[in-house]
Amino acid sequence: MEVVNGINEGQGLVSFYIVIEKIFMKLIFYITFGVTVLYTGLAFLLFAFQRSLLYQPSIGEISPNEFGLAEMRPVTLKTEDGLSLLAWYKPPDKTENLTFLFLHGNAGHIGHRAKKIKPFMEHGYGILLLSYRGYGPNPGLPREKSLYLDGQSGIKFLKDQKIPISKLVLYGESLGSGVAVELAQNIRTSALILEAPFTSMIDAARHHFGLFPVKLLLFDTYDSMSKIRNIKTRLLILHGKKDLTVPFKLGIKLFEFGLGQKDFFEFPDAGHNDLYDYGAAKRIIKYLDQN
Repeated sequence: MEVVNGINEGQGLVSFYIVIEKIFMKLIFYITFGVTVLYTGLAFLLFAFQRSLLYQPSIGEISPNEFGLAEMRPVTLKTEDGLSLLAWYKPPDKTENLTFLFLHGNAGHIGHRAKKIKPFMEHGYGILLLSYRGYGPNPGLPREKSLYLDGQSGIKFLKDQKIPISKLVLYGESLGSGVAVELAQNIRTSALILEAPFTSMIDAARHHFGLFPVKLLLFDTYDSMSKIRNIKTRLLILHGKKDLTVPFKLGIKLFEFGLGQKDFFEFPDAGHNDLYDYGAAKRIIKYLDQN
């Protein structure tokens, strides 16, 4: 083997490969370290700002007239922990008619639900459109346990209005489905209607943030799956097959786990927010009138 300046060719190649290996190992270390720091940082941000992602209220004064709901009047609900909350109320046209307690989703405010509730009012149903704490002009911060108290204040208000539990329809829209399931446990309302519901917020979060240990990170879990078998009334679930926010499969799973009388309305072309563009109101009214 040729010797150059006292170093043979084989020794030179070995030294070269050692240098390359060291460079490669350092590169792997820095990449791994960088990815770990990035992952940890993103997980921390998800943990720190999770409630800003979950609750997206529109804030400020609102009135029914602004949203074409002149039939409704503003009322004040008193929560168990001492808050005064805005709600809009229209009593049923007849005492035998049903009344909805409408529990809205995570974004906007109650005025944005005007299009949904209008057909029910026109049909003669009563409506209590409840605004959570931290939404619209309401004080407080939305949290899972707090929203349960808000929902309970709605039931208490309707009891004070002499609305029988047997004439009450609990309606939960998306996030509100978690509140509605909580409230519906072990009471016999006329119906529990869930629009685009999830099994739990953990399952819904995994759909969007599956790379992270969301079960360890989440404060508010809204575990409807563990409660759905406590429902003593008829259950109706509505879900769009093209829902990119709450996967259709979560609505199906919750439905399958429920007991007793239950129905599922599938909307093949609908997403998360447009079920009423595909006739949801008519189907709900027909369902309630026939059962």
